[in-house]
Amino acid sequence: MPTILTHALIPLAAGVALGTQRIPPRLLAAGMIAAIVPDADVVGFKLGIEYAHALGHRGASHSLVFALACGVFAMFGAPWFRTPAVTAFLFVALSAASHPLLDMLTDGGLGVALFWPWSDARHFAPWRVIEVSPFANRFFSARGVDVLLSELRWVWLPVLALAGVTAWLRRQRALL
Repeated sequence: MPTILTHALIPLAAGVALGTQRIPPRLLAAGMIAAIVPDADVVGFKLGIEYAHALGHRGASHSLVFALACGVFAMFGAPWFRTPAVTAFLFVALSAASHPLLDMLTDGGLGVALFWPWSDARHFAPWRVIEVSPFANRFFSARGVDVLLSELRWVWLPVLALAGVTAWLRRQRALL
């Protein structure tokens, strides 16, 4: 898995690119949480749930159904987010969906159960360029540094560049 910092980056960058008029701060925070929450499934290890089980790591919580459920949940909170229901739904669902899509780009693990509950099959992207993150006890090691450098190269730099250009273009258009 990429680090939680990288998972949170995707909705953060989208929020910056789209601006606070479209993505209010509360909705942005909800999107960042939705992008991180699929990894709460690691609690399953402590409960004796095997990695390959549908409820194991990168299982049901990494599915598109889970992402849609997050979006539906956010839709009901739209008034609190100060945004239309469709915006809350789309932003949070896409934020949650970004998590398994990033995980599919990693070079480790068993893959992602993207199409659960219809299929327990685990999937990877054709390009597995992101080094898989070690779990907490090994994160602050040389391996952890390698992972962060991999994420910087393959995720942070392209995403921040795209968000920056998009935000700049949005501001230029507003000036016209």
